[in-house]
Amino acid sequence: MLDRSEVGKRGYLNEDFRLFHLKDSRAQKLDYHYHEFDKLILLLGGKVTYTVEGVTYFLQPWDMLLVQHNMIHCPIIDPTEPYERVVIWLGHDWLRQRSDPGESLDTCFDTARHRGFHLLRFGPEQRLQYMQIIQQMEDAVRSQEFGAARMADTLCQQLLIRVNRDILADRTAQEQRDSYRVDPKMDEVLRYIAENLSGDLSVDALAGRFYLSRYYLMHRFKSVTGYTLHQYVTQKRMLLAGELIRAGQPVMKAAEQAGFAEYSTFLRAFQNTFHMSPRDFK
Repeated sequence: MLDRSEVGKRGYLNEDFRLFHLKDSRAQKLDYHYHEFDKLILLLGGKVTYTVEGVTYFLQPWDMLLVQHNMIHCPIIDPTEPYERVVIWLGHDWLRQRSDPGESLDTCFDTARHRGFHLLRFGPEQRLQYMQIIQQMEDAVRSQEFGAARMADTLCQQLLIRVNRDILADRTAQEQRDSYRVDPKMDEVLRYIAENLSGDLSVDALAGRFYLSRYYLMHRFKSVTGYTLHQYVTQKRMLLAGELIRAGQPVMKAAEQAGFAEYSTFLRAFQNTFHMSPRDFK
């Protein structure tokens, strides 16, 4: 489960969870992307700015980002300092199986999405607690001793319990205005899109709803999210359709619920996104 590289296709996790401890002396340029799993990013060193769904975060050492599945995000890395971080990928089935009734381990990701704010910032006491759990987890992942896999599994659960407690206690940096930047109008647009994927999300419809010119909306949206408005809406609709199909929804019904008026358009977009047919995907 321990790997030294995130290189490769960004979106597939075959294990229950996966831990990376990475340190790069030369910054790599990464495009906007998403994952089909949830992800924790703990910055240990370096200068990095992270954009998650249109909100830009200016990270400090020991800041943690919570990136829920299907959230579009991208780091901008300053090459003047080594970039060190711990990254943990978390599978949906594992999170569900390890959760208790009324206390789901992915509550922290749902809370961050609902608030529209994904950054946790810790004091010295919390940093020490996280450092101890992560070091023990790394040791367990590397170990060949009896029960090592079970130990790693248990420690990952402990880590998530700690994250949930901290986010529910609102230990975020949202009141520190220098920790992030957000465009209020584009934030409104993004929230509306997320809540109305089956509706009319054309440029004209959104421009009219938010009293913006078509040119300003298209230009500003691309600047904030890294996507054109059409690309973003199509991507979000495809990700929703994928979730519905995985949950057992018939393909044509999933396409309709995700906002595709024509099935042929849905099929082309599905192939472009998942590189397989809906039948094979299901």
